[in-house]
This record gives sequence, C-alpha cells and structure tokens, in this order.
Amino acid sequence: MDSYLLAEFRRQADAHRAPAYQHLRRALQHAIEHGVLGIGQALPPERELATLMDLSRVTVRKAIAGLVGDGLLVQRQGSGTFVAERIVKSSSQLTSFSDDLRARGLDPKSVMLERGIGAATPEEAMALNLSPGVQVARFHRLRTAAGQPLALERSSVPLAVLPDPTLLRDSLYEALAQRGIRPTRALQRLRAIAFDAEQARLLGLPEGSPCLFIERRAFLDDGRVVEFTRSFYRGDAYDFVAELHAP
Repeated sequence: MDSYLLAEFRRQADAHRAPAYQHLRRALQHAIEHGVLGIGQALPPERELATLMDLSRVTVRKAIAGLVGDGLLVQRQGSGTFVAERIVKSSSQLTSFSDDLRARGLDPKSVMLERGIGAATPEEAMALNLSPGVQVARFHRLRTAAGQPLALERSSVPLAVLPDPTLLRDSLYEALAQRGIRPTRALQRLRAIAFDAEQARLLGLPEGSPCLFIERRAFLDDGRVVEFTRSFYRGDAYDFVAELHAP
C-alpha cells in the first residue's frame, strides 16, 4: 500500500498545480475508491505518512481532515483514522433507518430536535389522506451511528395512529410495531439536492454539501397512510441500490 500511495501522490503532483496536502488528499481518495484502502481499514499513522511522502505532519493532518470532512475517513480517539463504511440502502425493501444500520452492525441513535402535535398542513393532509385540520404528530430528528451524524428526518404521523408522541424514541417503525401497525409498503421518491446552511450545521458539513432527499409515504395493508417522512441523507455516506428485472 505504501508504494501505491507514494506513486499516486507523485502522479497527482505531476498532474496538478496545487498545495501538497491536496495531492495527498487526492492520492488517499484514489486509494479508497479503488479498494487499495478497504472499508474499515486503518490508515498509516500521520508520522509514517509524513516520512513516506516527505511532508510535514501538519500537511498530512490537513489532507486527512479534508477526507474526514468528506465522510471518507473517520477518526476514533485513541485508535487512529479509518476508512468510513458507506451505508448501502436497498430501495426495493421497506426498512427503517434503524433496520439499515443494524444490518451493518452499527448502533443507530436519534437526537430529537423537535417533537409536537398540530393540525395537518395542506401538504401533510394530502400526503396522509387526511381531512384539513386533523391532528398529526411531528418529529424532527438527527440520526446518528457511532456518534457520526448521518441524516435528518422530518416525519408526520396521524395522531390517531400514534396518540402519544413520546412513544417514539429511536425508531418510528418500532414505535408503530408496538401498536401492531407497522407499515407493509411505501411509495417514495429520491432526488439529489444540496444541504442548506442549517442542515449542514447540524450534520457538521459545509453548506451546499451533497444530499440525498427521500420523500416517503408508508401504508398499512388496508391502504391507510401512516407515515409521511422527508429524509435528508449525507450523500457521502449512503449508496442506494435497487434490483431491476426485465419486463
């Protein structure tokens, strides 16, 4: 790996007029994208990278900090720097955020940013098939794993479905399942957008960072809509996959 990184660093330096930390940053990113540095693999210590590349440790630290900010690397206090694991989410299976992370061996957590009850807005009433003015429970959550912020979610649920909003702790689907009403199908749409200033602040990202926006309506077997959620996923941490079949 050392010889690969050194060769790629020199190639970047020959190809681009830029500060040395950017050459190292590109070399490390290239190694990650081409599997030379695998998911969960530890980077060589800063001291070793500095010696290998003939750079100062400040320069190495700046290159690594940029990749941490991009979500490609994670730093664990006392352990070192590791290649981040991207979350693979199937768009053909109805799973929750908690389901997805547990399937990857991660421990999902939620930070409740807002929780309340109110009359459904016109958008909520249309999405949930409710009459105007019907009460809904609303939740705005920051979703994390291993202390790393990964997504923001805004969910609306008919109050008739979840009459006590405090029942929701980490997983909405688990709270619904406890009442025997876990959804069985959903319609969702996905598009690429950019995080605004407030969203970026909550996720610890630069404003304008790439975001995967998903709007979901989830249904029970009898056709009732029980969830309207708008999710904002970090574009640097998620891959959405779907299995396709010929008609």
